Amino acid sequence: MSQISGLDRIIVAYGRWVVRHPWLTLLGALIATVLITAGARHLGFSTDYRVYFGPGNPQLVAFEEVQDVYTKNDNSLIILAPKNTDDAFNPQTLAAAAEITEQAWTLPFSLRVDSITNYQHTEAEADDLKVADLVQNPESLTGEALTRIREIAINEPLLVGRLVSQSGHAVAVNVVHQLPMQDITETPEVVAAVRELRDQILAKYPDQEIYLTGSNFMNVSFSEASQKDIITLIPAMYLVIIVITWLLLRSISGTVTTVAVILASMATAMGLAGYAGILLSPPSVSAPIIVTTLAVADSIHVLVSLFANMRQGMSKHDALVDSLRLNFMPIFLTSATTALGFLSINFADSPPLRDLGNITAMGVMMAWLLSITLLPALMSILPATPPKATNRLEGLMSRIAELVVHRRKPVLWGSIAVAVVLCSLAPLNQANETFVHYFDKSIKFRNDTDWAAKNITGLYTMEFNLVSGESGGVADPAYLQKLDEFKQWWLSDPRVKHVASVADIFKRLNKNMHGDDPAYYRIPDDKELAAQYLLLYEFSLPFGLDLGNQINIDKSATRFFVAFEHLEAGETRALVEDARQWLAENAPEMETLGVSPAVMFAYIAQRNISSMFVGMPVALIGISLLLILALRNLKMGMLSLVPNLVPLGLAFGIWGVVDGKINFTMAIVLGMTIGIVVDDTIHFLSKYLRARNELGKSPEDAIRYTFRTVGTALTVTSLILVAGFLVLAQSSFLPNAGMAQLTLISIICALIADFFLLPALLLVVDRDRESSSETPLEDSHAYSH
Repeated sequence: MSQISGLDRIIVAYGRWVVRHPWLTLLGALIATVLITAGARHLGFSTDYRVYFGPGNPQLVAFEEVQDVYTKNDNSLIILAPKNTDDAFNPQTLAAAAEITEQAWTLPFSLRVDSITNYQHTEAEADDLKVADLVQNPESLTGEALTRIREIAINEPLLVGRLVSQSGHAVAVNVVHQLPMQDITETPEVVAAVRELRDQILAKYPDQEIYLTGSNFMNVSFSEASQKDIITLIPAMYLVIIVITWLLLRSISGTVTTVAVILASMATAMGLAGYAGILLSPPSVSAPIIVTTLAVADSIHVLVSLFANMRQGMSKHDALVDSLRLNFMPIFLTSATTALGFLSINFADSPPLRDLGNITAMGVMMAWLLSITLLPALMSILPATPPKATNRLEGLMSRIAELVVHRRKPVLWGSIAVAVVLCSLAPLNQANETFVHYFDKSIKFRNDTDWAAKNITGLYTMEFNLVSGESGGVADPAYLQKLDEFKQWWLSDPRVKHVASVADIFKRLNKNMHGDDPAYYRIPDDKELAAQYLLLYEFSLPFGLDLGNQINIDKSATRFFVAFEHLEAGETRALVEDARQWLAENAPEMETLGVSPAVMFAYIAQRNISSMFVGMPVALIGISLLLILALRNLKMGMLSLVPNLVPLGLAFGIWGVVDGKINFTMAIVLGMTIGIVVDDTIHFLSKYLRARNELGKSPEDAIRYTFRTVGTALTVTSLILVAGFLVLAQSSFLPNAGMAQLTLISIICALIADFFLLPALLLVVDRDRESSSETPLEDSHAYSH
């Protein structure tokens, strides 16, 4: 063993203590693991889409302000369509709708139930206004009565495109729930009750199809997607890890030990998350998979060095102590830089993404701690036979090294050209997503919502709180005229399925109060008369169906509602701005921004990208300082930025060509990936500087030495990372899948950059440097030297 530093002596002393007291070390590691893992009992699943937005999110604040003025819009939308006919206005379907409407009032936290059957239809009766349910005694309705009801429904602006399809082939019941928001079980309780009601109705009316959507079902789908990923992806991840580890190590004890370390890493990460009070969501549920993927690399590095030493004739205990000496600081450094990258996600605007970053950072550091405690203790106890060395990858590494050494200029300029071209394509990416399509088609909410959007109404909505400027001003004909003009502007857009405006109520009442003369289906000319119509109508409405969901208390403002088919985020943002501009030009006193969950999600990716422009530099500065200190070489530390940043540009350039849509989780790939890809650079430069400083090799021979000693291990650990993110790419929560795909592209690009661009740069910039006595952080990732 060569001359070692004071730090190395401490590590050697620690390693010898561990191999002399493996059972004590193992017991201590297990006790700590159990105590930390116990925190997982505090974990729960978030069931509110609002958790995706920080408390200061402007779209959330604006949305909640509208919600505070009118009723909440947490809803369950129950859609009925007959199986054997394209006409929903038949006795069975209407009877089923009436029964759902009646029973919906008994659902948990039910506040309001609107349906085709209890719609308060108005008509003239002599000199009086008659207000009654549109559908009464549906089982006894005849063909003529059914035809009349159908004609009223499909021509009523407040119904068509919301509670009845334009063709009349489907009808809906909308239930608004006033959730106390005190317990995470509230929404699942509502959804379970609605599903139970659906099953009861289908048992009684088997010729009907029922589709369930609405914000409550969207909320529960987030947690259901999370639980599905836990059940399917984590076992798949462990299977992949076991297979790859066995193929690499060819050691039962090494494989068992690696699995033990990554299991404990994942468990302690989730335990710490529980103690921190984190509620799981689809983004944070991916943390255990990411931790597992990253944790395996630490174990692989220690075990590969252990077996390489044993093949050279060392006893198992001496080989283990030397492996700890060689790997202690490098894996600490790579763990610290990876954790720093994930911690930078705390700058993201979306809290679940911060949870993902924090859980992963904790898991990565726990993996490092377990790889220097649990792993050596287990390997001291378990029998271990070093596998035979393999030269397959080593031959490839030697050929790459010779290519770079002998063709340095073509490799360098070729690498730069490819980097420039691909990085220039990165601006093709846009913050654009369809939030209903966060879920793949294995999630029933996605399928039901797609059907609803195509056939009756969309979950994409936009609401406006339009003020009149005075108490009672909603009856002002001038105000109502502006509402009607705003509505007509919306209806000129083919993407709009429904617009609800109180102006339509006033037009209908004006017609009713003039003997149902169609010529009077217009806004009343007199404010006092309009106010009287409204008062008469409100007195006629039954309990629970008042106009509080459309008109504020002092009648100075109304809620204006628009529903669309599925919209991409870019389209939604453009519509918000177009609507604001229309109001500014045509009704400046009403100027406001549209709000809704769809609007909130439309801005989330954009806001996360903007926030990561702060987090990314912070992470980069911290990682760069760590590299400079670790490598003890300013020039090499600065040079390391190139292979660390270029892969991100390459990945985003490739993604811009392949897809070009950045969702809200992909926005954080910059922060999380910089912490991962830097690991390869650390190991490569550490080995290169050892060859130059300690062994006195020329730059060319140092490149050959680096590829021979570390190239194989970097390839294998990169393959493990790619395999892990490939598993995550199968997530039923598509933002996680997209994030995984972009990350694995970044990892592949990082390996290529470290194998071609970095060594070519080293051969150019490191020509005249004198060898020094400095010894960089040692690293040993080769199978044999």
